[in-house]
Amino acid sequence: MNFSLARQYFYQEIQQPDEQIDLAKAALYIAQEEYPQLDPEEYLNALDTMAMELQERLPTSQYPLRIIQSINQYLYEDLGFAGNTANYYDPRNSFLNDVIDRRLGIPITLALVYLELSRRIDFPMVGVGMPGHFLIRPHISDMEIFVDAFNRGEVMFAEDCQERLEQMFQQPVELKPEFLATVSHRQLLARILSNLKYIYLKQQKLEKTLAAVERILLLFPGMGLELRDRGLIYYQLGHYPQAVDDLQSYLAKIPDADDAAMIRRLLNELL
Repeated sequence: MNFSLARQYFYQEIQQPDEQIDLAKAALYIAQEEYPQLDPEEYLNALDTMAMELQERLPTSQYPLRIIQSINQYLYEDLGFAGNTANYYDPRNSFLNDVIDRRLGIPITLALVYLELSRRIDFPMVGVGMPGHFLIRPHISDMEIFVDAFNRGEVMFAEDCQERLEQMFQQPVELKPEFLATVSHRQLLARILSNLKYIYLKQQKLEKTLAAVERILLLFPGMGLELRDRGLIYYQLGHYPQAVDDLQSYLAKIPDADDAAMIRRLLNELL
């Protein structure tokens, strides 16, 4: 499996209407660029097997909190999944195959495992893109509870979410409705890729950073800040014509951006 084939599979998967995108498949195609030998079927089968085992442990009462309790017992007690607090910025925390193999992840990838299991047992849940800490919640009207897959499936209410945000940002935070809004499948995948982008940027692995940005742009073509970032990476890699294209597109989209003057200076150097 070569790198570009994994990219093609990813692209094909995300061409569908949002709710039809298979999140596990798309996440495994993201991982396949890192692990060309990876067989997505093996991990999809692993999720199926886990869901079948979980199904046998479900309570007879279909009360949502009892089901969440059963999922938590199975994932965290029986299988030993956990948040990787020791090495949060390890890129392996963002690859679904590694998360399944190592039983370790970050909020969004543990949430993805949780979402995939809950979907398979007909207990629909959705992702919630809280800043800095991804959550999930049951897709049930009038049920405002949230589940923190990173913290052993802790059940939270809106006020708990506010406390969690204040802990993270170490200052009072106003809980805006959009902080607890449901995310689309594309947004969830973009968030996984954004994590990889920042990890690789920090490590100065520019080719891998570029690969993450390119896939974010497949999900959301023409996203201004991603065009700028891709242009700057191209510039650092010495791909000047591509850098010029992206940086000009960025300025055309956001002419009064805060960094517009800096980007114009850079373009003057390149042109």
